[in-house]
Amino acid sequence: MWNEKLVSVLIEFEFVQSKCDTSLFIKNVNNVFVVLLVYVDDIVVTGNSLSEIEKVKQRLKTKFLIKDLGVLQYFLGIEVLSCADGICLSQRKYCTDLLTEYGMLGCKPVSVPIEQSHVVNNMLNSNSGPLQNVTGYQQLIRKLIYLSHTRPDIAYAVHVLSQYMHSPTSGHLKLAFNLLRYLKSAPGQGLLFTKSDSFEIKAFVDSDWAKCLTSRKSVTGYCVFLGNCLVSWKSKKQSTVSRSSAEAGYRSMCAAGCEIVWIKNLLSELQVDVTVPISLFCDNKAAISIAANPVFHDRTKHFEIDLFFLRDLISKGVLKCVGVKSENQVADLFTKGVLVKIHNMLCKELKLFDVFK
Repeated sequence: MWNEKLVSVLIEFEFVQSKCDTSLFIKNVNNVFVVLLVYVDDIVVTGNSLSEIEKVKQRLKTKFLIKDLGVLQYFLGIEVLSCADGICLSQRKYCTDLLTEYGMLGCKPVSVPIEQSHVVNNMLNSNSGPLQNVTGYQQLIRKLIYLSHTRPDIAYAVHVLSQYMHSPTSGHLKLAFNLLRYLKSAPGQGLLFTKSDSFEIKAFVDSDWAKCLTSRKSVTGYCVFLGNCLVSWKSKKQSTVSRSSAEAGYRSMCAAGCEIVWIKNLLSELQVDVTVPISLFCDNKAAISIAANPVFHDRTKHFEIDLFFLRDLISKGVLKCVGVKSENQVADLFTKGVLVKIHNMLCKELKLFDVFK
């Protein structure tokens, strides 16, 4: 009922509800552009006219009891910090509170969130038995999932841990506490957003074939940049088993394609012109060849829907697949554990920045 009331009031104020994100409201009248982002009863408002923003606030006051907190500094546990290069989104307080809660504030930090040699399975062996406090494990992982909103560097480790929410072992808990030790090394690290003249979208996509030893499902990983800034990323186990690394890579490209289309449509609603075709960087040559080849054959007939979807985007000029060397594949961070040197290099590519250092 609250949401219905708020939506009706905003529509009355000439706002249009976004079709891509129903929590976003846009007003574009006579070159005046105002955007509201709503989460329950917390609202962020921005635009190109301070007078119009003030007018929106005053009109909201006539309908609701509101409190104006001024310039955006804190929203849903995320700190918005100004720095010399732009703004940084950080969850430093949330992270330090988490470390304090689990007694890890004084621990010895580690350099990577998950070791390169880790094995994804149920970890039931002589040294790792079922965990007694399942609820405590679930609470910790939920908090780490929320922290990953500004920490793409922990996305893969959180993805691994969240697969065992209902049957964790002491080995999984050890991995979770290793992740807390990694967070201790830089609790204030967050995403840096800098000004740029370019609104070019580009995406990096990767997969790790048959990564899960239990189900033999592969892992999809991708990250999407707007200009030089990271705006979307994902690390997720694929829903079906792939018969080859090419198929796993192709399914990952389709997942990234869906996200790119959504971002493109959202930017269109925000009056941002997007240059097409959008580059999709992949290091799997076989997957790129399948995307470019219009002929169906035995290797591809069992994943026909994905073939139609991605090839349709390519034929319409929305996407173009670009080969990239494995050492320059930024999405590696979302599909596997990597060495310290590579991890630090990829974090730099993702524009992770610690404004507190």
